[in-house]
Amino acid sequence: MTNQHQSQQHQNATATAFRALHTPGTPLVLPNAWDIASARIVEAAGAAAVATTSAGLAWALGAADGDRLTRDRALAAVSGIAAAVDVPLTADIESGYAADAVGVADTVRAALAAGVVGVNIEDALYGADQPLRATAEQAERIAAARGAADAAGVPLFLNARIDTYLRGVGEGPDARLAQTLERAAAFLAAGADGVFVPGAVDPATVKALVEGVDGPVNVMAGPGAPSVAELAGLGVARVSVGSGIAQAAHALVREAARELLTEGTYGTLAGGLDYGELNGLLGR
Repeated sequence: MTNQHQSQQHQNATATAFRALHTPGTPLVLPNAWDIASARIVEAAGAAAVATTSAGLAWALGAADGDRLTRDRALAAVSGIAAAVDVPLTADIESGYAADAVGVADTVRAALAAGVVGVNIEDALYGADQPLRATAEQAERIAAARGAADAAGVPLFLNARIDTYLRGVGEGPDARLAQTLERAAAFLAAGADGVFVPGAVDPATVKALVEGVDGPVNVMAGPGAPSVAELAGLGVARVSVGSGIAQAAHALVREAARELLTEGTYGTLAGGLDYGELNGLLGR
């Protein structure tokens, strides 16, 4: 058996295991990471898998979020993270780092080569007159991603992100829910495995999404959102926090810098990770 074949078998087994973690009522909990250090910290904390945050990763590379990062730079960073952890890795690849469906397929092939077993693909548009791609266009992009993964023989978990709530699409809550469910059905039919609806955390809305989507539902949680246990009770299959941890980490940097520069004191640094522990995580 060749090393390439062994690697393919390992990736397939990892992808199958990752897929099985999406159980409604017993959600997969993903504290999103953005670099090797944060990924290893998340893994050491007991996470069953690691997810990247596209925003956090872009910021770490000196770019803004929102389709500003190139495919090569993003996937080079993702590849490093994949090689650094032993648990499955799912990557947020924004809208696919490509202008068309053919390019999305190329991105998925490159993501698989980087070692991921899951991806998020969003339907948001940046710098355009409309906030979201047309449903049919996005379905075509998802179908291309699915086709690329199937051709590679990897059961990639394709999470279709729908930004209706995050970007305030739809006149009123009923219209927004209807548009979300319509998009979810189209994207699942195109080959998505799950649906991710950031911005929807109200329990009634989450319940309606779980009941109306014929697949695993991913909720992005944060301060003020229901707890993981409450989301589990609503039937959610996956809970992530997006760029929340990265934002909190960067807020600490700002607070510590301001304290040092204005007060000349160091209280913000109390409670930091032990040097030896962190060094050990990166030196294993």
